[in-house]
Amino acid sequence: MNKTGGTFSKDHDRTARLSNVALLYYGEGLTQSEIAKRLQVSRVTVVNLLREARDQGIVEIHVNGEQLKESTLARELASKFDLEDVYVSDVFDTQAVDRAAVLRQLGRVASMAFLDIVEPGDRIGIAWGETIMAMSDALPRVRVEGAEVSQLIGSMISKRVPASENCTIRIASQIGAVCYTLHAPALASTPELAQLFRDEPTIATQLERLQNLDMVAYSIGNLSDETHMAAAGMTTVKELHAAQAKGARGIICCRFIDADGRGISLPPTDRIIASELADLRAAKKRMLVVCGEDRLDAIQAAIMGGLATHLCIDAALGKALLSA
Repeated sequence: MNKTGGTFSKDHDRTARLSNVALLYYGEGLTQSEIAKRLQVSRVTVVNLLREARDQGIVEIHVNGEQLKESTLARELASKFDLEDVYVSDVFDTQAVDRAAVLRQLGRVASMAFLDIVEPGDRIGIAWGETIMAMSDALPRVRVEGAEVSQLIGSMISKRVPASENCTIRIASQIGAVCYTLHAPALASTPELAQLFRDEPTIATQLERLQNLDMVAYSIGNLSDETHMAAAGMTTVKELHAAQAKGARGIICCRFIDADGRGISLPPTDRIIASELADLRAAKKRMLVVCGEDRLDAIQAAIMGGLATHLCIDAALGKALLSA
């Protein structure tokens, strides 16, 4: 239909409706049920209207990250594991909730935690994975003066997550930071080729930059056959089983760690082009973002190995960690 006709009017009416519903909910503090009564629609319709308002950018939500670390669970975890701060995400649903929903909420909480932790002038290292991608997608545009963002893991694409540099570029863009991507594959075909890449002056300079970071943000994978590293073709099931036999408990920046958080030098470690574990430990602020109870052993190992000063996790994993 012509834009001067009904479609144009309906589009604007819809936008106006969404805006007013958002103002009633976020501005006046009315409940969804109260708004539903005013509009003479179901509460589910109001939920959908609010979601649509967010999706269209009519509503941008900024939550003070300081408040996310004040729950009893967060404080108990911080105390038990001697962490600077813990941020817990919760979907507040006792029924079965799919992982995608939990991951989205964790991404939102992690983005607020990131802004709470980062400081002007910080040199920041960003890893790759579903949780870090969720965090970067949720990060609002907030300028951090003088910040630099560097890619911790070389380039790789998987079916679950776009190229690893996407997370780094996205976060740098959102905070107005200088961006340094790692111009090398995350995994070379042979150890010899990997060393040739590391020795290239441009790549060597980028890897050297990773030794002098103020803050790092990364996740940790488990050793299941479906782990993201395997899904990306960076390791084989045989290599995963060999690592398990040697006591591996998790994977950080493509590197196996044991129960004490120490690196295990097994294939494909010798073909990896990424930040070293020592580089991560050297950063003053180490933000670990983890989703799912199946990462319990992995996250315990990371904490034991001093690979986290700040933790951002979902409530189910937090409760499991506290009672482990």
